[in-house]
Amino acid sequence: MPSVPGPAPLVPLPMVLTLAILFSTPLWLAKVGLYQYLALEIMIWMLFALGYNLLLGTSGLPSFGHGAYFGIGAYAFGLLQKGVWANLWFDLFGAIVVAAAFGAAVALFLSHRRGIYYALLTIAFGQVFWFVAMKWHKLTGGEDGLLNIQRLPADFGFASIPLKSNEALFYFCLAVFAVTLLALWRLVHSPFGRVLSAIKQNEMRADFAGYNVWIYKWLAFTLSAGLAGLAGGLFAMAQQSAYPNVMSLQNSGFVVMMVLIGGGLVSFWGPLIGAAFFILARDLLGAYTEAWLLWYGLVFMALVLFKPEGIAGMWQAWQAKRRPHVPSPPVVAPQHKEA
Repeated sequence: MPSVPGPAPLVPLPMVLTLAILFSTPLWLAKVGLYQYLALEIMIWMLFALGYNLLLGTSGLPSFGHGAYFGIGAYAFGLLQKGVWANLWFDLFGAIVVAAAFGAAVALFLSHRRGIYYALLTIAFGQVFWFVAMKWHKLTGGEDGLLNIQRLPADFGFASIPLKSNEALFYFCLAVFAVTLLALWRLVHSPFGRVLSAIKQNEMRADFAGYNVWIYKWLAFTLSAGLAGLAGGLFAMAQQSAYPNVMSLQNSGFVVMMVLIGGGLVSFWGPLIGAAFFILARDLLGAYTEAWLLWYGLVFMALVLFKPEGIAGMWQAWQAKRRPHVPSPPVVAPQHKEA
């Protein structure tokens, strides 16, 4: 009989290693010729990619307009700060809620669709939001974007921590990232996450098993949009601005490439690898050529064609080859006594 996998560890080793590497970046990043803001940007995109992978990798739902919710979170953070209440916790929570609300509304039209129709509708809605951000000058600033967004202090009541420096903001975002990473890990390995995996494998069979597939798909999209809004809010604070370019179809494509090249279809950790790979490739290749995206695109095409499981999948295959093969015990037929 096949062995039944045990429960997922509460805090797995890859999570500890990821957080340890990120935590230590201020100590060694400058020594290798990089800068602290790069680590901050990588972490924000990791958060965005993890939220997106809840759809694509866990649920098998392709969204090609997800940059819209990243941008909505960025604009919501800035607009709430300027027009309602300049409080970090209120504005950041508002970015999550507003992005999740837009995602929930869009998911009402998507969740009964499958395959290519689902994907095309995500593009259409994403382009609508991008167009509104471009043209609604009084609210969004149009092509110039929403400028002068402040890095508000983290007020804990007994103490207020300023976040104006890149290093202070980095450690704050790291704390948010760690909590979100742990929560997502537990969610994916919960009964809810297992239903999403069942929908990915066979949506019709999950429906016949008695699960309300529509509700699960709607919840997955809403949660993913809310996480994109959280990443967008942190990005707006880091950039001190929000602009429509982050909502474009191109930016939506970037997060898809991150998840696929990292191996998000086969591993929870794939989006982390893919986000780091993409941002480092952009900066390192961009230092030598303006056509860095061409070379990155060629690498992406090669991986999709020859190693579609991505970098994480390649690592899993290498690990499997190293493990000794243990043959299954032979099945012995039961002996029946003659009467």
